[in-house]
Amino acid sequence: MSIEFRRNFLKTFTLGVSSIVASPLFSFISKSTNNMQTIKSIKPLGFQWETSDPFLFCVHHEDDFPEGNEKMGPSSSLEGRRLGEDFIIKDGFRMYHGKTVPGFPGHPHRGFETITVVRKGIVDHSDSMGAAGRYGNGDVQWMTAGKGVQHAEMFPLLDQTKKNPLELFQIWLNLPKKNKMVDPHFKMLWKEEIPILKETSPKGTIAIEVIAGSLKNIAPQNPPPNSWAADEENEVGVWNISMEANTSFTLPKSQNSINRTLYFYEGSHLMINNQTIPNYHAIEVESQQDLLLQSSDEPIKILVLQGKPIGEPVIQYGPFVMNTKAEINQAFEDYHATQFGGWPWGNYDHVHPRNKSRFAKHANGMEEIKNG
Repeated sequence: MSIEFRRNFLKTFTLGVSSIVASPLFSFISKSTNNMQTIKSIKPLGFQWETSDPFLFCVHHEDDFPEGNEKMGPSSSLEGRRLGEDFIIKDGFRMYHGKTVPGFPGHPHRGFETITVVRKGIVDHSDSMGAAGRYGNGDVQWMTAGKGVQHAEMFPLLDQTKKNPLELFQIWLNLPKKNKMVDPHFKMLWKEEIPILKETSPKGTIAIEVIAGSLKNIAPQNPPPNSWAADEENEVGVWNISMEANTSFTLPKSQNSINRTLYFYEGSHLMINNQTIPNYHAIEVESQQDLLLQSSDEPIKILVLQGKPIGEPVIQYGPFVMNTKAEINQAFEDYHATQFGGWPWGNYDHVHPRNKSRFAKHANGMEEIKNG
């Protein structure tokens, strides 16, 4: 990767991913004093979702990709797109930084973690440690960038006979100063192994993917060892709630006062403690109160992010998140000098063979293979 390409990529990566504009508060009036104490704010959601410490932000990717071509890119014309910087939905999808296959070619990170929750579609991972993987349709990848790693996240369109829809959340979780320079690490949470909390009400079922943080005695898989989520006292929670129509669920209060936000991303109406919430809004709540969640006459989905704040200065420039400007400058110098280990793949938009099943190859040579 040339110096000029790296400079332009970091610039567009900063604009495309890290420039968060605060949304105005959704005005609401409640006659219930309890609701006013429980619900701190309600904000409309955009492409990038605002989060609270210890999270940095969350991006909701939702693309209606067409059939794939022989190169696993879109079969439809790409004319009229700013390939390499295509973040505008056209014909139902975006190419992001991809020019042939949609996605994010090799780029660096330092100082935080990415949690990629894939609801629909496939992601191909390649990184500067020599690790690789293909995952999706319910899988989660948790990557600790630590002192520095390059990785590619491409969205190969494997099916040539029908559409290839993609929906995923990428969540950025900060690292405390003591762990910002740990060795990079990634872990797969395969869909078959993610615990599901199920509750049944008279009119339907509630199913909750417990990705991080115990919920009603359902324990998740262990996060990476240096994560802020590795200490249970930090009460980091990542839960994806699916509620059938006309059902209710009580989200229990946290042990301590922490940051808790609910992202209502699918369905028409949600009730929280009898307060009506419109679709595609974030609800910041008081964590030390139980929340009664109720769906209306159609299913709804809610992503919950919560955790104890790290409480340290955050200086972010594009893909680097540190505590001081000097550390950001050092991150750029280190990256330009070492490329965080270089790039062992043939190209920066590397994708795996079409017939490859889900797998994860780790930097230590260990390989996991999944069917489907």
